[in-house]
Amino acid sequence: MESDCRIPMSCLRPRILALHALFWGLVSLRVFGAALLSDEKAAVAVTKAMTAPCWQLEEFVVAKECSACEGFHSKSIPACSQTGFVETINCTKSNREEFKSCRSAKMEEHLFWKFEGATLALTVVFAIVVVVRQRSLDRQASDKVRRQIECI
Repeated sequence: MESDCRIPMSCLRPRILALHALFWGLVSLRVFGAALLSDEKAAVAVTKAMTAPCWQLEEFVVAKECSACEGFHSKSIPACSQTGFVETINCTKSNREEFKSCRSAKMEEHLFWKFEGATLALTVVFAIVVVVRQRSLDRQASDKVRRQIECI
């Protein structure tokens, strides 16, 4: 009596075998690569913790509120390059004074009104599109009714 658990001959063709080998090779590369990357990320996280700003690691007090960077500060302070605004931070444990990038209320208000304007403009555009489309459909329907009446 023969077993029903045989491998079909179509699965033993060289092209199919090559595709299986490629697939399982990629799967194993992905698994082992992820394990290697997680080890590298852990090492990077340890070194990053050593060079991280004090305000990410400990309590801090805001010494100077969020303000715009002037010309000299925007080039000399790296935190200014992110948003163009910076606040001075005093860390409590290490007593270090550092700069932290921030978002000003003026900038947020400006972005809000830009968003509102864009939303209003899109509303008007799509309202016009709906009206034009509705008129086109109404004209097609009345033409169809007119043709049906003429046929009678």
